[in-house]
Amino acid sequence: MDKSTGSVGIVHTQTFTFAEPPHELPLESGVRLGPITLAYETYGALNASHTNAVLVLHALSGDAHAAGLLDTAEGRVGWWDDCIGPGKAFDTDRLFVICSNVLGGCMGSTGPASINPATGRPYGLEFPVITIKDMVEAQRHLLDHLGIERLLAVAGGSMGGMQALQWAASYPERIRACIPLATTARLSPQTIALSEVGRQAIYRDPAWRHGDYYNGPRPDAGLALARMIGHITYLSDQSMQQKFGRRLQSRQHYGYDFATEFAVESYLAHNGDAFTRRFDANTYLYVTKAMDYFDLTVNGAGVSRSLADAFSGARDVYFLVVSFKSDWLYPSYQSQEIVRALTQVGADVTSCDIESSWGHDAFLLEVDTMTHLLRDFLHRVERE
Repeated sequence: MDKSTGSVGIVHTQTFTFAEPPHELPLESGVRLGPITLAYETYGALNASHTNAVLVLHALSGDAHAAGLLDTAEGRVGWWDDCIGPGKAFDTDRLFVICSNVLGGCMGSTGPASINPATGRPYGLEFPVITIKDMVEAQRHLLDHLGIERLLAVAGGSMGGMQALQWAASYPERIRACIPLATTARLSPQTIALSEVGRQAIYRDPAWRHGDYYNGPRPDAGLALARMIGHITYLSDQSMQQKFGRRLQSRQHYGYDFATEFAVESYLAHNGDAFTRRFDANTYLYVTKAMDYFDLTVNGAGVSRSLADAFSGARDVYFLVVSFKSDWLYPSYQSQEIVRALTQVGADVTSCDIESSWGHDAFLLEVDTMTHLLRDFLHRVERE
């Protein structure tokens, strides 16, 4: 561990396999799935009483590698390395931080690209539809495996925030604190529509072949387009103006043709292409669908309830709810709905609506602000 830079140093990804037949995991859809493997990483040390564990939950395109340098040739830096490490927001001198790739993922966890033991071939669309609640159920099994009965906190942004809220709704007795960042208790029709446009881009790629593409060309064009659409939603008008403006890329004047001319066009094309080299198109379909289904105002039986009812068991949980004023994907009013529901049940809730030009991605980019907020909040939870 390199304390001079605040890095957790070189890390490696571990795996945990459970739900071996005949003990498959019951999914929310009614299907049973097993065996299941989860890829995960840990940072810091678990204390003797097992009370200092924090579960960090990743967003749509994330994975288990949240901090440090991965012990592979490329030595990739973790997606939340700015906030996890000695002296950082999640201080690994004090905390034991866990991050797992979600069920349905493609970064070491069981998902549609995994081998179906019944056929010996990748699942493809034979993989069952999963939900945010199913992801949390799988994480619960991982915590049992690690010997952790109660987490100090669950924390995540975007889809990670949905998982954090699901933890508070499903297993409030197993968490002391919940930190949902830039997220919502249920997707709006606009966000579902944007997700569907991304999925349609994949469906319409001839190489998709109804999900059966693993032995041939992959639907990279569709997946890249889906990523480009999604990435636009993570930014704000102001951040795009600051980063790109109307600057031309590799040209002095308009070409009056249909080549990639503007810097923002080049950026999106590069981002989409890079995404296809590390992500699976079917996983994109499954995970975005899981986000669409997420709605804490509907219980497991499909019966409507108030958001306060969803959090009725979480009155003893500490909450830090953070939103960003320039986030138009999950606008601040959606976080305010969560805060009102938590206040209604008498939970201890701190909320912050932060000025930022970064849009939805601000929870990853506003490092100084997030460090102060998270560190102070976790210190308070530890004290009380």
